[in-house]
Amino acid sequence: MIVYVLQGMTLGLSASASPGPLQFYLLSHAMAHGWRRALPAAAAPLVSDVVIVTVVLFLLTRLPPQFLNVLQVIGAIFILYLAWGAYQSFKDEKTLDRQVIAESDGAPPLRGVRWGFTKAILMNFLSPGPYVFWSTILGPIVLKAWGESAGLAVVFVGGFYGAMIGLNGLLVVLFSKASEIGPKVARAFQGIAIVGLVVFGIYQLWTGITGIIPLM
Repeated sequence: MIVYVLQGMTLGLSASASPGPLQFYLLSHAMAHGWRRALPAAAAPLVSDVVIVTVVLFLLTRLPPQFLNVLQVIGAIFILYLAWGAYQSFKDEKTLDRQVIAESDGAPPLRGVRWGFTKAILMNFLSPGPYVFWSTILGPIVLKAWGESAGLAVVFVGGFYGAMIGLNGLLVVLFSKASEIGPKVARAFQGIAIVGLVVFGIYQLWTGITGIIPLM
């Protein structure tokens, strides 16, 4: 059992530590709105992956290869939309001041928390990475563990999501505290996160389009 737990935790930490659209969104969201509003979004994969696993197991083998490319294009447009929203916050020099005030006021507005959580779910759902990860790495391991014991499959999945969400949450808190280091440092981090979103959005858009319409 310990082997599957460690294997799940290792893959979870690797998935969270690898730069991706979800990670860059979480960091930009945390720095713009504070960790209290952004922290619930770190758990978005728990919701989106229910759909992703279903698609991987029952649909991807029955749909044409272009399905993933279409999903990639839609996801890219959504990523660029989020990058634009983050950029609007970045332009406002008072954003960090509002974050400090919001953090000191206690619990953030519930509507803002829900909307950030929903964006993170859509981000993960429209990214091809989780589909590829589940179909090539996680899926086979879960099936192998299930063949030995249902409990092993459960502890593997629990170790994976526990480590991934835990590290996501830690990164959200750490980056939201960037404003305490200084506004210039915080804006630099926020700018890096926005650039990361733009780069991933453009890359995902390009690979999706070229997958649907191969370049001559």
